[in-house]
Amino acid sequence: MQNRSILVPVLLCAAAVMFFRAPFMIDAAPYESTMGLIQRIFYFHVPSAMVMFLSALVCGVASAVYLAKRSPHADAVAVSAAEMVVVFGLIVLVTGPLWARKAWGVWWQWDARLTSALVLWLIFVSYLLLRRFAGAGSEMVAAAVGVFGMANVPFVYWSVNVWRTIHPNTNVVASLIPEMRVPLYWGTAAFLLLYIALLLTRMRLEASRMQLEAAYAEIED
Repeated sequence: MQNRSILVPVLLCAAAVMFFRAPFMIDAAPYESTMGLIQRIFYFHVPSAMVMFLSALVCGVASAVYLAKRSPHADAVAVSAAEMVVVFGLIVLVTGPLWARKAWGVWWQWDARLTSALVLWLIFVSYLLLRRFAGAGSEMVAAAVGVFGMANVPFVYWSVNVWRTIHPNTNVVASLIPEMRVPLYWGTAAFLLLYIALLLTRMRLEASRMQLEAAYAEIED
């Protein structure tokens, strides 16, 4: 527990340093030939989407473990990861339209990638609403929703390769020149460090909540 309490501040400090450095690296990167300055949102939009997908996978796996073993730890991981999906997914859904308004001339298009990403985000909003308002047994129902949300991640990712869409396909990152790839990877690492720190903190809060509920149950008995 003590090691974890030290780890979180270290991760947060490292993420803060990386986020402080990121704008300078992005400024040094060359402009994209067609979109110009607005393309810079890419360096925040894509990493936040990657972290959103990762957290959905974490929630889904933890939910599956909870359904199989009824593990309280797995349940704490699942609900913590679900909250991170909603947080980082909100960043995706804000930065995406900001980019789209200048790049495409519209705030939103109901194409495959945008719509499926919104649906994925809403699935995990539903997960949290179930946990909050569904009452006894909500953990089981929410866990099933978490597994379903995880199953949607590959669909969201590959949707741009299956259907015609104005959204760039999955080959964009691989096609970047090194001067653009480096700040993207840097930003991804920064978002990942922030994600791990927030997830560990949220898991600790959830574990404390479970202990408090158990103590109340003992007092009532």
